[in-house]
Amino acid sequence: HGTELYEDPPSACWPIVYSPDYNITFMGLEKLHPFDAGKWGKVINFLKEEKLIADDLIVQAREATDEDLLVVHTRRYLNKLKWSFVVATITEIPPVAFLPNFVVQRKVLKPLRTQTGGTIMAGKLAVDRGWAINVGGGFHHCSSDKGGGFCAYADITLAIKFLFERVQGVSKATIIDLDAHQGNGHERDFMDDHRVYIMDAYNRYIYPGDGFAKRAIKRKVELEWGTEDTEYLQKVHTHVEGALNELKPDIIIYNAGTDILDGDPLGGLAISPQGIVKRDEVVFKAARSRRIPILMVTSGGYQKRTARIIADSILNLHNLGLIDKELATSGAENPRVEQMIRDSAKDLTNLS
Repeated sequence: HGTELYEDPPSACWPIVYSPDYNITFMGLEKLHPFDAGKWGKVINFLKEEKLIADDLIVQAREATDEDLLVVHTRRYLNKLKWSFVVATITEIPPVAFLPNFVVQRKVLKPLRTQTGGTIMAGKLAVDRGWAINVGGGFHHCSSDKGGGFCAYADITLAIKFLFERVQGVSKATIIDLDAHQGNGHERDFMDDHRVYIMDAYNRYIYPGDGFAKRAIKRKVELEWGTEDTEYLQKVHTHVEGALNELKPDIIIYNAGTDILDGDPLGGLAISPQGIVKRDEVVFKAARSRRIPILMVTSGGYQKRTARIIADSILNLHNLGLIDKELATSGAENPRVEQMIRDSAKDLTNLS
């Protein structure tokens, strides 16, 4: 079963996955959706400006092929995407319905397939290196046979199924979904699968309000309109710790949506930029202290300033030593050794 997505990238790379193909740009149509369709590229640009990464040091995402997608999706569903009006409905960009499908494939679906390939790649990287970040992905409203809410492919389900099927020693996964919306796609896909533990914190009053899918959530944190930092962070901390104490998974998929940001037109919560950075820190600390590999995807976030916040969060994780290029899981046994490795790495960088 040949897939390109699991080929090992150069060991010099950060386990940060991205491709310029992630960004959706055509004739200004992307402006009709509140989504900032270039946000992924902006995150990378900020990280380059801060000298954290360079183009040749990130892992280039590859597009998921039909064969990859069929690991989860039905052929019937993939065929439906050959109708432009179906894609228009899923992406919530109505004029897409009037475009020839080859344009829709190239300009809308190819970016989403590339981000999906990126999530699958990041799953393997996380297991190999202890952590990985796909700068895109997190299409948590899509399940095997139904898309919606801007999500055309079930990348979270795919990443987990790939790991279960192809990586030795991965048989339990925990999804920590902290996007403002309920993650009904992966919930429907793993409804009766006891290998997958789902924690989901979301605004209870907004899309998708999928009562059936809620039955798959092991830890449900239903938030009120306008929830602010203090209450939010306390709940995230309590439930992330609780979830990981209840079951120690082989991998954590962390859906780090930034649509919880105060002022988001769709999220309806009121978390500050600092609150988002702190939230990601809480999740990574919980994962890294337990030595559980973690894969982060960026998911929803519909304001121009979210790209800066995602970049700030990644920089913060790095400054705290929670993510590190050199540190694969093997070296992470002893914090003192970790510190020594970090210090000597810093000395080397200073010398060069």
